[in-house]
Amino acid sequence: MKIEVSTLEKMAHLARLTLDPKEVPQLMADMGQILTWMEKLNELDTTGVEPLTHMSAEINALREDKIGYQLSHENALKNAPRADSNFFLVSKVIDNE
Repeated sequence: MKIEVSTLEKMAHLARLTLDPKEVPQLMADMGQILTWMEKLNELDTTGVEPLTHMSAEINALREDKIGYQLSHENALKNAPRADSNFFLVSKVIDNE
């Protein structure tokens, strides 16, 4: 299937991509190959094939939530390199300039 430059540019805009003009011919060829392959899929007989909602039939093994040991506020701050009575003290990482 042939793709037009305007279609490629619209898709790039929707995807918030900046196209390099040198890449446009290769991208058009690649997109054309992808669409040709998708058209081939339409030739398959999918009668009686149920649509998938998930790619895997695996079921998550979830555990029950249980309340367990919780670190106290004092114990959490006890081994901190720098702390005041309520908080960990850390170096400033964001500059306002």
